[in-house]
Amino acid sequence: MELQEKMYQLSERIKSLKDNIETEEATKQSFILPFFQVLGYDVFNPLEFVPEFTADVGIKKHEKVDYAILRDGQPIILIEAKSCNEKLEKHDSQLFRYFGTTKSRFAILTNGIEYKFYSDLDQPNIMDSKPFYILNMEQLNDQSIDYLKNFIRDNLDIDSILGTASDLKYMGLLKSAFKDIIENPTDDFVRMILNDGVYDGLKNQRVLDKFKPLTKKAINQYINERMSNKFKETLANSESESNSDTDETVDDNEIEQETSKIITTYDELNAFAIVKAILRKNVSGDRIAYKDTESYFGVLLDKNTRKWICRINLDSRKKHILISDENKKPVRYDINTLDDIYDLEDKLIESLQKYL
Repeated sequence: MELQEKMYQLSERIKSLKDNIETEEATKQSFILPFFQVLGYDVFNPLEFVPEFTADVGIKKHEKVDYAILRDGQPIILIEAKSCNEKLEKHDSQLFRYFGTTKSRFAILTNGIEYKFYSDLDQPNIMDSKPFYILNMEQLNDQSIDYLKNFIRDNLDIDSILGTASDLKYMGLLKSAFKDIIENPTDDFVRMILNDGVYDGLKNQRVLDKFKPLTKKAINQYINERMSNKFKETLANSESESNSDTDETVDDNEIEQETSKIITTYDELNAFAIVKAILRKNVSGDRIAYKDTESYFGVLLDKNTRKWICRINLDSRKKHILISDENKKPVRYDINTLDDIYDLEDKLIESLQKYL
């Protein structure tokens, strides 16, 4: 089973179990150790994956970090684990102390759901105050899983990871800053927008305060209009495309990204993982593929557009799935959450069976 499929399965496991996990130890056993097992580490081999690793800090002796991954007897990755019910913001200082006492180049702070990856990009042997990469197991996508391949046991290349870590760190900070601007435009941002031919008058505080909510509203309306247009295209094309008699097989590049305009979302990939997990009871997982277009996100058998199983729409306010009936006609099922897809298991299997 490939890393991608295993990670998506672990993601679904986390979503289904997290409300029942109450302790740090349960988080380790149910979420964290399986995560590193997927990456190829023997978590029960103390020569490779050491629990309660001793990291003496100054006059404090026998301080222990939860886990250390060793190479040639030396720690290369330190792991500090917390309960999945805890936020990670207040726990990086403990890992910071441990980092400087070892030769480790990476440190990971995790609650089993979120993984924060740190290194010493700013000053040698001093852990950076901000992570260079953050992974959320509830928001997986193919891109994040591809990056995790760098941390697979047999692929681990420290120099290669460090070569891209700095860009990743600042990309993450830029995305966070952009999110903040969208949710709460700053005076400087509003002033920049107004200077771009929007308002020629004096940009004093009164004017900025007036335009700040308008700027926020305009940004959100633009985003919503883009999403709405995609939804309308989906409704307009779903029936005509389902009746097509063209036997078309798409290649891997088309399935993952048909054009640069297409944005495959976290929720779409998680929905695909659920559908694939359901259908694997009846067919090999490598025969189930997805095709994301400007009009729809579809699940196919054998990468064949005539053998479409379902089409998923999560962009509109009313989320729904179109499932192919025995005549390849779309039947609509409204859903509230991704978990509702499990309730459609019989319909999805029936859709698959007509192609087998």
